[in-house]
This record gives sequence, C-alpha cells and structure tokens, in this order.
Amino acid sequence: MFRFFFVGFLVVAAVAVGVVASIGSWAWWVLVALLIFLVGVGGYDLVQRRHAVLRNYPVLGHLRYLLESLRPELQQYFIERNFDGRPFDRDVRTMIYERAKGIHGELSFGTERDIEEIGYEHLIHSTVPVPEPAQPPRVPIGGPDCTRPYSMSLLNVSSMSFGALSGNALRALNHGAALGNFAHDTGEGGLTPYHLDGGGDLIWEIGSGYFGTRTRDGHFDPEKFVDQAAHEQIKLISLKLSQGAKPGLGGVLPAAKVSAEIARFRDVPAHEKCISPAAHSAFSTPRELIRFLARLRELADGRPVGFKLCVGSRIEVLAICKAMLAEGTAPDFVIVDGAEGGTAAAPLEYEDHVGLPLTDGLMTVHNALVGSGLRDRIRIGASGKVAVGNDIVKRLIQGADYTNSARAMMMAIGCIQAQRCHTNLCPVGVATQDPRRARALDVADKSERVHRYHEATVAQAVQIMASMGVSDPAQLTPHQLRKRVSATEQRSYADLYEWLSPGELVAEPPSTWAADWAAADADSFRPRVTR
Repeated sequence: MFRFFFVGFLVVAAVAVGVVASIGSWAWWVLVALLIFLVGVGGYDLVQRRHAVLRNYPVLGHLRYLLESLRPELQQYFIERNFDGRPFDRDVRTMIYERAKGIHGELSFGTERDIEEIGYEHLIHSTVPVPEPAQPPRVPIGGPDCTRPYSMSLLNVSSMSFGALSGNALRALNHGAALGNFAHDTGEGGLTPYHLDGGGDLIWEIGSGYFGTRTRDGHFDPEKFVDQAAHEQIKLISLKLSQGAKPGLGGVLPAAKVSAEIARFRDVPAHEKCISPAAHSAFSTPRELIRFLARLRELADGRPVGFKLCVGSRIEVLAICKAMLAEGTAPDFVIVDGAEGGTAAAPLEYEDHVGLPLTDGLMTVHNALVGSGLRDRIRIGASGKVAVGNDIVKRLIQGADYTNSARAMMMAIGCIQAQRCHTNLCPVGVATQDPRRARALDVADKSERVHRYHEATVAQAVQIMASMGVSDPAQLTPHQLRKRVSATEQRSYADLYEWLSPGELVAEPPSTWAADWAAADADSFRPRVTR
C-alpha cells in the first residue's frame, strides 16, 4: 500500500516541478531540489535488496534506522533511572564526574535504591568510629624473592593499551598517576612514549603476544625484555593469563588498524593483521608458569612480578598454588579480573557468559592462597567495576589488598559511556586512534581530573573504613559486609561463604575443597583423574 502512496508522491513532485518552473523563484527551486533528492532516495529504496523495511517503506523507513542509532543516547539520558543503568548507572557516573571536577560529589534526599531487595549488600558501621589516618594506607608489594618492593595505592589505573586508548588518554592517565602517586598499568599492547609521558609509576603488562618483547615469530625475547624493563618508571611486571571481558580468548587487530606507530611499539609488521594468541607459548604447565615468573623477576632486576587472570576453574588456581609450593617460589602479586570487566571489545557470548564474577573469583584466589599457606607473601589486586569508595572497601573485605579501575578512570578523563570503544568513533577522544577525535582530549585538564577523582575516591574509602571502626585495611573482616538473602534475613559474608585457615589445604583439606585439591596437578592445568 505504501508503494502506491510513493507513486502518488512522485506524481505530485512532478507537478510541483512544473509549477516551480513557471514561477522561477530561487526558494521554490530549493524545494524542488529537496523533492528530487527524496524521489531519488525513494527510488533507490524500492530497487535495493538489502533492507526489506526500505523496500516496503521507501524514505520513511530511514526513520527506523535513525531512531535505532540514537537509542543508546535516548536510553541513557532520558529513559533509564538513576540507579539501574548498565554497565554503570547514572548515580555512579555522576559521582565520578563530580569528583573528577572537584565538585562536592554528594547526593541528597536519601537513597533511590531498594535496600530490601534480595542480594542488596551493605557495610557495617561502628557505634565508635575511629579517626581517619593522616595519610591513606598503602600496600607493600614484594615477596621474599623480590629485591625492589613497591608501595601500592588502594586504587590504581587498570590495564589499557595504546591502540585501545588514544595517546592523549594515556598521557592524561599517566600524568594523573604521577600527581596522585598511584600506579598505571600499560595493558598488553607494549610500552609506549604515551605511557611514559607523565613520569607516573607503571605496571608493565605482558600478554600472550609478548608485544614489545617478542621475537620475529612471536615468542618471548629476553633481551628485549631486559631493555624495556630497565625503564625507571616500570615498578612491576604483570603477566596476563586472561582478562574479564573475554577470558580464554586471544585478540586480533585488523590490518587497517595496525599503523606504523602501533607496529613499532608492538614489534609487529605494519599494516598486517596482528594476532594475540589465546594461550602463552612460554609455558604450558603450572610449574612452567611459576618458573617463567621467577625468570621475569630475575631479568627485571628484582622488581615485583605477578600475573592477572579471570578465574574459571578453581582446580586450575589450586594447581598454580601447588606449583608454587613445589618450586619453592611464588609471584609477588596476583590480579583477579572479574567477568564484569570490559574495556576490551569482545563477543557478546564472552562478555555475558564466560568467566567468574569478581566476587567469586577474588574469594577463590584468596582462599586458595590462604589454604596453601602462601597468602602472607602474595598480594592480591581486584579489578572489575571498581568506581566508588564502597567498591574498594567491599573488595578489601572479600580478600583483595588493593584495587584497579579502568572504566572509571576513563570516565574521569571524559568518557561518557557511549559504548563505541571498538568502532574508533569515541565521541570524546578517549578510546580512538582518530587524531581528529583524540585532539579533543586536553591532557593538562584531564590529568588534574583523574588525580582529583583518585584522591577523592580513596579518601571516601578511608572515611568509610573509619566509620566501620577500622584504621587499617588489615582490620577488615567478612563480618563487616552483609547481604540480604530473604525478605526477613540478612547474613554476613563470614556466614555465607567458607573462609579457609592458613595452610588448611596442605594439612587436611575440608570436604568442600578436598576433591578439587586432589584433582589439582602442579604439572598440568588439566584436572588429575582420580578413581
């Protein structure tokens, strides 16, 4: 039926052209030009075969695609409530922006959240709060085999590579890290001048592609590693086993995105597809992993060395613990990434259905290290939707020693959660390699913003701990975090979850861990078959 209307429109347009030709006014000619354009669009819509909507509804059908393109903005700014947006709700985003700008960062008139909802969590305050310490607590990282320990902030910049973020975004983050005395993880895309620009402390992350420290065929190159690790700004070395957005999956940077600059930093050919394998080639067993980490520490002149993973199997975590015990050495830190992490572009199936959430992964690693008698020499970092002060305190209670944040740090330098990171069309110049878009990000201004955001968020975490009667994170206990489990009952994490005692797995594993402990093999990531 609509096609008949369109044919009628053509007839009317033809008549209009004749009338205008007789009048001769320039304004009418503009109208005629518009009509001719619409006729051309409608004619093309009728003959094209890709979009059925446009064939049935020429011209008008384009409104459907226009509205679809605007849907994320309409949803985020006009439809969703302050507390139910994803990945970060409006209240959290507003808090980040205000703290980054140095505004009060407070809300009024009470919470909008349903605090009686099943799953709601809250922290336990004390009747006798303690004074806040003069300086925020810091976390010493460096086990007995480390000769150059590092003092870590409670909140740091999580891993983001050049290629994922623009050069200006990395410069702003690093300048901010220098101003606030916190660490900045490079991501696995290699060490670049943008990471070094501000003089901030760096965690150099190495992934399965060994970018920046690789041979021609993509294997680990110890000589290049020594040269890179010698940078004075590099304080720690992190080996990425997996990440929250896409655990168990490698990555491909299309040839079109492998510019000469990115190729130089990654030690790969320019304008050719760049592949990051799913698995490492430097090791294939838990023992080999621990030996490789020990070798990295030696090559890095005693700097702290650790690894990052999104937890999948508890048996694999226990296998790594057994390898530490068998080899007589251990990493200095472990970063646990939650499946809710997400600065990397990833298939929807991986983002939604692969990997453990941070809460489960973090407590798994913490308990495994405690039960193996290794927790006192290994620090744990938590990474995954850490944005405000209560996030930090919650993760410390669940077993972390410090936290890392990626997306909140991006918001501090201007990210508006447009969720176009993988398209190279970031509207604010944060997650793009387009020079025109990246120039919009003012490094000096955004450096101050990330510094202010970090300072205010850590201060809020310290204030919350003081309200809980705690002056040092080591005094936090699982009893101080509670979850509503029914309409009439709340229970603490101490009651809801199992917490192992030091060395318990080695001495006599509890029944809930015994089968996994028996199946864990220091010589294989695959479970040992028991009969």
